[in-house]
Amino acid sequence: MRSHLPFFETKRFLIREVMEKDLYDMYEYSKIREVGYNAGWEPHISLSYTKEVIKMFRKKYLYSELGIFAIVIKQTGKMIGTCELHNYTKGYKAELGYTVNPAFQNQGVATEVSKALLEWGFTDLGLKRIECNCLSDNLKSKRVCEKLLFNYEGLKKNGYQLFDGTIHDLECFGMTDTDFRRIKENNLWKEID
Repeated sequence: MRSHLPFFETKRFLIREVMEKDLYDMYEYSKIREVGYNAGWEPHISLSYTKEVIKMFRKKYLYSELGIFAIVIKQTGKMIGTCELHNYTKGYKAELGYTVNPAFQNQGVATEVSKALLEWGFTDLGLKRIECNCLSDNLKSKRVCEKLLFNYEGLKKNGYQLFDGTIHDLECFGMTDTDFRRIKENNLWKEID
């Protein structure tokens, strides 16, 4: 199946469509409960489950979604997570999402790849707004939003229901195309690599 997504390259990573060859690397972190919990999905229970998830990822474009990217380390070719712009409304808005293997967290991975997706969203897709939401107890994700200079927009009490039926508060962040241009023009991201 031909990719419907562009290919990006950052300083340390390749950002490309998730592929079948990512199966083992993806299962490695997707089976960890904390990873799924923080991203809002059920931890993977088997390699065959991960294989089905990858198939579903590769068909997202059929449902008016952009699709999901793999985060791949340039030097090794190891897939260490995913990132995406989802809940997409053409010419208007999308929501930024990312998941990183815990073995590679706290190394600026989500921040680096998110910058590339924000550039794509605002520059190539012509979006007017990109949101990023996270569970209130997901301090790592909140820190990524802060580093990317998203505006904190508030707390949605009981704003998200997880796969297990539990209800959680949701922290809401947003960035407009005007915010993005200001960040780029003033080189405000230079300090966060």
